[in-house]
Amino acid sequence: MKYVSTRGEAPSLDFAEVTLAGLASDCGLYVPESWPHFSAERIAAMRGLPYAELAARVMEPFVGDSLTPERLRELTAKAYGRFAHKAVTPLVQLDEQHWVLELFHGPTLAFKDVALQMLGLLFEEFLSREEGSLTVVGATSGDTGSAAIDAVAGLDNVEIFMLHPKGRVSDVQRRQMTTVRAPNVHNIAIDGSFDDAQAMVKRIFADTDVTAKHRIGAVNSINWARLMAQVVYYFAASLQLGGPERKLAFSVPTGNFGDVFAGHVAARMGLPIEKLIVATNVNDILHRALADGDYSAGSVTPTSAPSMDIQVSSNFERLLFDVGGRDGLALAEQMRGFDASQAMRLTNAQTEGVALFTSARADEDDTLQAMRWACENCGEMLDPHTAIGLHAARAADIAPLVPVVTLATAHPAKFPDAVERATGLRPSLPARVGDLFAREESFVELPGTYETVRDHIMEHAS
Repeated sequence: MKYVSTRGEAPSLDFAEVTLAGLASDCGLYVPESWPHFSAERIAAMRGLPYAELAARVMEPFVGDSLTPERLRELTAKAYGRFAHKAVTPLVQLDEQHWVLELFHGPTLAFKDVALQMLGLLFEEFLSREEGSLTVVGATSGDTGSAAIDAVAGLDNVEIFMLHPKGRVSDVQRRQMTTVRAPNVHNIAIDGSFDDAQAMVKRIFADTDVTAKHRIGAVNSINWARLMAQVVYYFAASLQLGGPERKLAFSVPTGNFGDVFAGHVAARMGLPIEKLIVATNVNDILHRALADGDYSAGSVTPTSAPSMDIQVSSNFERLLFDVGGRDGLALAEQMRGFDASQAMRLTNAQTEGVALFTSARADEDDTLQAMRWACENCGEMLDPHTAIGLHAARAADIAPLVPVVTLATAHPAKFPDAVERATGLRPSLPARVGDLFAREESFVELPGTYETVRDHIMEHAS
């Protein structure tokens, strides 16, 4: 399996190289040069498998010769052995049509664990072969940071610098990052938004002063290996609810577009999917792009769902490439125009190619009402991100006999104030999180300028 850049000029790489590279050298994102396809019979044969075995079977075509099937199974068994629920991503039924796929049973209580526990092991595996080291630079709107830090803390050959927007993540999210005391972990709070932090990370990959001294790696969903791991739970949910003979719809709380793009990949692989519902908050660039072809960024509005307070969704580029003819040079020109003006129109081919997707926007009242409905009618507490997904799922025009699965992206206790405001009940942190609020925090605060952040990383990287 080879991987190509969405911008057409970077060299093609194998899976191990893509995992360690993260962003392509032409600032594009790597995707497989072609999609593996599973027959209905092959998908049906996976029904009833333990999650780790299912993960190995779904991932196997993507890893190619970089891992033997036996080694891949060892890694998936280790990655998913730390989850608090034996099903790893269990389904919960809300009513006759609606289900919630709980993706928060990992060590940091968020869906990012499903991918990042695997990614940390892959870093360790591939670096050990060449006795190399990796300086990971990432940006987080909340959950990626803690999941990535948990996955790599203490590793000998990996050092991580994680940027988060100061004051724009929840207390739980921040503390899950800043209370990890490991010599290879560096937390940076910047003045600015997640979009600002993400833009800095992309600049670092293209900064030859940095890359000449350090091998830079990515844990954000720009890293293909992370997306690959997220494809698995679409198969897991489908197989439990009648797939592949029965189609499902999925509603996905969406910020950076990685989680829902994984659903697109599952569909490309042959999984029958009725619709992928892109659920946004008031930072609704993706809703406007899918509804009207208008991909134009505005200013970021802080909400009770901070992980979705994003205007520029990196992984949307992967979709535009895949459905728009896979013309990397044309897409590079299109993205350069967007970078200059922060606005662009989808082409006719791109508009026609997103037919699998629909979208909905939720404001703060919609979010609170969805949390209240789930609590009062189903006895389920939802975090605000998942509630946005549920709002979109219930608003979507999906035939009654098609199950609709909302991806529950975070444990409600990560956002206790919002949950209590909506339901009158305050969720408790699971015991496995321990004394989070008693631990000492450690992070630096920096101005939101690229040069300051770059210089800090250069000064403190080993």
